Amino acid sequence: MPPAQKKTNRGRPRRSDKDLLEGILWVLRTGAQWDRLPKGEYPPKSTCFARFQEWNDRGVFPHVLTRLYELLEDQGLLDLREAFIDGTFSAAKKGVLRSARRRKGKAPRSW
Repeated sequence: MPPAQKKTNRGRPRRSDKDLLEGILWVLRTGAQWDRLPKGEYPPKSTCFARFQEWNDRGVFPHVLTRLYELLEDQGLLDLREAFIDGTFSAAKKGVLRSARRRKGKAPRSW
């Protein structure tokens, strides 16, 4: 992880990157909201979110993923022949069918 942006002698000591990364990964893995971060098991939600924003603004995550890819490839643990991207989705239709009968107040007028 990159070094901290600012070094000050005021306030609480900076939390370890490892602890905060574990909290951030928990939120990303579970899809939970930041306020659902288990207390006592991870650093406070505000600290995790602030570090997530800092790292996101500094472009840390693409760098980490690139480095992880390089390490796995060097060790022969990555086989891209089995990789694929799935872009499948289905649209959700709102409302009722156009052929359904409308209420009198909502029906198109002929005048």
